[in-house]
Amino acid sequence: MSAGGEAGDTGVQRIGVDMTERQLAEVRFLTVAEVASIMRVSKMTVYRMVHAGDLPAIRVGRSFRVPEDAVDAYLRHSYVDTA
Repeated sequence: MSAGGEAGDTGVQRIGVDMTERQLAEVRFLTVAEVASIMRVSKMTVYRMVHAGDLPAIRVGRSFRVPEDAVDAYLRHSYVDTA
């Protein structure tokens, strides 16, 4: 894992230093399907966001897991206030 949160060879953003400072027991990881349900988008959209580096994720075997707080942060920063 890269400590700087840089994208790896696969284009998947690595969990940064801030995540390693927390106890792993405190981190709640979500599946791609759970993230898609929360965001009300397709699983393919979530996969695209992970591969583009918009959402940090870890790889568990052939699956991805996304930290729940990363989803919350993404949604907070993506909120668009309309006129």
